[in-house]
Amino acid sequence: MDLGGRWSAIEAAPGVRPGPGAAGADERTWDEVSVPGHWRSSPAFATSDGPLLLRRRFEAPLPAAGRRWWLTFDGLFYNSQVSLDGLPLGTTEGYFFPHTFEVTGPLGRRREHLLEVELACAPERDRRAKRNLTGVFQHWDCLDPDWNPGGIWRPVRLVETGPVRIARLRVLCPRATDEAAVLGLRSALDAQHACTVEVRTRVGDLVEHVQEHRVGRGGSLLEWQVTVDRPPLWWPHALGPQELADVEVEVRPKASSELPSDRRVIRTGIRQVRMRRWITWVNGERIFLKGTNQGPTRMALGEASPEELESDVILAKQAGLDLLRLHAHVGRPETYEAADRHGLLVWQDLPLQWGYDGSVGKEAVRQAREAVDLLGHHPSLLLWCGHNEPIAVEVEPGAQSDMAAVARKTVTGMVLPSWNKDVLDRSLRRALEKADPSRPVTAHSGIPPADSHLYFGWYHGRDADLTKALAAWPRLATFVSEFGAQAVPDSDGFLDPDRWPHLDWDHLGRHHALQKLFFERNGLAPAAFATLAQWREATQRYQAELVRRQIEELRRRKYRPAGGFAQFCFADGHPAVTWSVLDHERRPKLGYAALQAACADVIVVADRPQPTYCPGDAVSLDVHVVSDRRCALEEVTVTARLAWQGGQHRLGWAGHVPPDACVRVGTVQVVVPPAHGPLWLDLELAGDGVRATNRYESSIVLVSG
Repeated sequence: MDLGGRWSAIEAAPGVRPGPGAAGADERTWDEVSVPGHWRSSPAFATSDGPLLLRRRFEAPLPAAGRRWWLTFDGLFYNSQVSLDGLPLGTTEGYFFPHTFEVTGPLGRRREHLLEVELACAPERDRRAKRNLTGVFQHWDCLDPDWNPGGIWRPVRLVETGPVRIARLRVLCPRATDEAAVLGLRSALDAQHACTVEVRTRVGDLVEHVQEHRVGRGGSLLEWQVTVDRPPLWWPHALGPQELADVEVEVRPKASSELPSDRRVIRTGIRQVRMRRWITWVNGERIFLKGTNQGPTRMALGEASPEELESDVILAKQAGLDLLRLHAHVGRPETYEAADRHGLLVWQDLPLQWGYDGSVGKEAVRQAREAVDLLGHHPSLLLWCGHNEPIAVEVEPGAQSDMAAVARKTVTGMVLPSWNKDVLDRSLRRALEKADPSRPVTAHSGIPPADSHLYFGWYHGRDADLTKALAAWPRLATFVSEFGAQAVPDSDGFLDPDRWPHLDWDHLGRHHALQKLFFERNGLAPAAFATLAQWREATQRYQAELVRRQIEELRRRKYRPAGGFAQFCFADGHPAVTWSVLDHERRPKLGYAALQAACADVIVVADRPQPTYCPGDAVSLDVHVVSDRRCALEEVTVTARLAWQGGQHRLGWAGHVPPDACVRVGTVQVVVPPAHGPLWLDLELAGDGVRATNRYESSIVLVSG
């Protein structure tokens, strides 16, 4: 039974749950909210931080003999107290996983019922020591910091079972080859009384496994394995097809000839993933990961349509990406199901970002295990990450003058020991490794010598400084999981463009992520442009060039030592000026086409030329071909044309490129002629079934005597 729809709601004092007939029980003056949904989407609670008391009246049949009924909330944002007919059922914490209560007794007393939920999502008063494990929803520089995600944001259901319920079911795939695969299953059973049960496991039409277990009254934990001979394997889209199979688990008391007491069906795929020094293998095939960071598809994530969630996965795949990093949040089931179907690998962060209070450790570990139960069966899920940038800093949107201080604290936090980095994150890593030994785990992101966050061309230095940094410290390229620059979207109505150039910069900085100071530092000061359209185009061109050239730089270091990258970020969840290449309406910025071009399966690249040259300067630029194809490129030719006003220099090479490789094909060497004006380097690769081009632009300047 679905208990969604319109619920009555009223702001409530913390800890107050008036029961039927008590003071405050009259709902005629209450407002309504949608379930699933977020309370801020209701006009009555558009500015509320809660807590709210929510009610739903419903009718249900009386439970039949031997049958049990359960009330499941798929998602409560963030703390709640639940009661039915005035009787408390329990409390909950955690937004992304289900909470279930047995309600057989209350449902057996009457047909009409009153369900009450006191729901709280308290704002974080000290964001350096947060207590809610909500990740980006309550602390991120890409969402409105004053928004509150509170609400019953996922479905509410009444479910009927027999005397034994499958309370939890975890399905993992630790080993898989063409010859055989092993599925590891772990189930918690809730039995009304001690009995012997038969557990039947089917994996599609591939195998059926039956065994008996003795379970006690209450909770019992079972673990078993199922071997699948010659399994159809699941592959990332760049490597092969996405074969999926339903794992069906039934449980029935041995003495019963009735229908199963309970049944669960989980769709999974059979594959094996490994990662060593941030280089990834899927089913024994090495793959260079071209990825992006993705926040919530919508800020009010519970209200995104399934089509919107799948569309983001498709758009990432169409950009040539292999990896979607779900940045410091756990998303909706539809996102993971779409990734399974479309062959996009997922880097899954737990919902932890920046600093947390020392009291959250035990709860964070519990939620890590919940994440494995919830998501472990998805073949697309490649990597667990415990915590993004575990540094206790306050990142206040709009207060950009403080970013230098934040940067200093960030560097200090990377080096010095801290509770977040060295206690909390180690506990999370151990919990994830124990719960899911089938996948790689990283304790945190953005803390070298693991993955790096390198914002050359935005927060520090210039775009081209990435090359110098990687030459000086090659290990920084092992996996760059954040880089990019902000750009103004085409859907710019929220900027109030008629006010140009006198926009409300403070408001845009706080609520729409715009970092005016860093536009100015990178030569994109709004005051330098006559119109908003000119400024918007300049910011998009700057972002596009940065994204393309930095990806090319990382791909050129393929496996030496780079295992991949994840650009920051893919698409916005609300109207904003961010690092995204798709805005909140999914209209592409120029950066989307640049991302797509840089992530083509075959590219031809050169050392980045200097911005300017003088006559007589020596130019020496290595040319590389990067191929992600699984077969060799035979008999390809590469042509380089260096051109200036009134002349050109042309070179060519021929040969083959091995599969999944980066090779240096030659060097462009020339002395700059006595000319003035633009200098172009055009590259072209051609062969049987493959063509790639690239262009670099510089200029020749004359030095006066």
